[in-house]
Amino acid sequence: MVLVETRALVKKFGAFTAVDGISFSVDRGEVVGFLGPNGAGKSTTMKIIAGFLEPTSGSAFIAGHDSRADSIAARRRLGYLPEGAPAYPDMTVASFLEFVAAMRGLSKPVARERLAELVERIDLAEVWNRRMDALSKGFKRRVGIAQALVHDPDVLILDEPTDGLDPNQKHEMRELIRTLAPNKAIVVSTHILEEVEAICTRAIIIARGRMLADSTPAELLARAPARDPSQTQIVRTTPLEDAFRHITLEQAGS
Repeated sequence: MVLVETRALVKKFGAFTAVDGISFSVDRGEVVGFLGPNGAGKSTTMKIIAGFLEPTSGSAFIAGHDSRADSIAARRRLGYLPEGAPAYPDMTVASFLEFVAAMRGLSKPVARERLAELVERIDLAEVWNRRMDALSKGFKRRVGIAQALVHDPDVLILDEPTDGLDPNQKHEMRELIRTLAPNKAIVVSTHILEEVEAICTRAIIIARGRMLADSTPAELLARAPARDPSQTQIVRTTPLEDAFRHITLEQAGS
C-alpha cells in the first residue's frame, strides 16, 4: 500500500529552484533513505510532504491525502521529525510530550499508556522531568523522535534522526526504526551512508533539486566506479561513498 507519494514536486524561492520535479512513492514496510549533499533540496522536499511548505507546483500525498488540500487528514497519519526538532524550551520532557499527545487528540488514559511505552523504547526516563533547554543535543533528538511517534502514525518523515547521538544511541535509534518499519512507511534523511546499508530498503539520491537515483542499497553499490589498484588511497572511502560521489558530482554536473 502506497503511503507516501510525490508527483512532480517543484519549489522555487525567487529565481532559485530548490526542488525540481521530484516524484517517488513509498509503500508500507519500506524505509527509504533520502540522500544528497548539503543544499540538495532534501529538507525542502520533506517539509513539502509534511505540509509545512507549499510547493510551487506538483503534489504530495500522505496515505492518499493531499498534504496541501487536505492537510489535517494528512497530518493525522504523519509523524514528522524536522531538522533541529524545535520544542518549547521552558517545558519539561514530560509536559512537552503530554502537550503533544493532547494536541494529537489522545485521551489521558491512552496518552499515559503511549508515553510510558515511548519512555522505555527511547530511553527517556532519566530526563523525564528535566527542562527541554537543559537537555543535550542527543536527548533533544530522542524527544523529537518521541513526539513524532506519540499518535502511532502510519508515516514517519525523519530529518537526520541520529544527528547528535553517540554511537550507542545511533545503534539504538536504528534498531527502533527497524522495529517500526514493518507497519509504517518511513523516509529518513541522512548524511551517514552507513545508515543506508543498515536500515534502508531503498535509497533516493538528489542533487541541485533533481532526483538522480532511486535504488536499493545493493544497486547503488553496483554503480560505484572501479578503483584503480595502482593508485594509493590517502583517504579511505567505502564503496557506497564512492557511488554517492559518482552520482552527485558527475551525474549532477552532466
